[in-house]
Amino acid sequence: QVQLVESGGGSVQAGGSLRLSCSVSGYTYRTYCMGWFRQAPGKEREGVAVLDSGSSIEYADSVKGRFTISKDKGKNPLYLQMHSLKPEDTGMYYCAADPYACSTTWFRAESSDFAYWGQGTQVTVSS
Repeated sequence: QVQLVESGGGSVQAGGSLRLSCSVSGYTYRTYCMGWFRQAPGKEREGVAVLDSGSSIEYADSVKGRFTISKDKGKNPLYLQMHSLKPEDTGMYYCAADPYACSTTWFRAESSDFAYWGQGTQVTVSS
């Protein structure tokens, strides 16, 4: 059974940094698309960044230059390094994984595009 567990969330002031981690277990597929997503209160879930087993990486425009997605050798763990945080970055952050190539619409964060999701970790950025 595939399990994804996020950690590293917290409360920071604007301009601060956080590093999120996603620990993956039970994932036996050789290929993957893995990513970070977030949902702010009252808003729809959105994609933040994805990477795949071919080393392709994509970011949402809103986080380019501030966030970095990476992983250690293999699939575990997946990281999201966040710098220059803004209040609008506040939300629940989720990691997700899928055995297939990243969808061209990954940024929509649709459940159907990723087979496995974590429970989320809260990030709160105060002004």
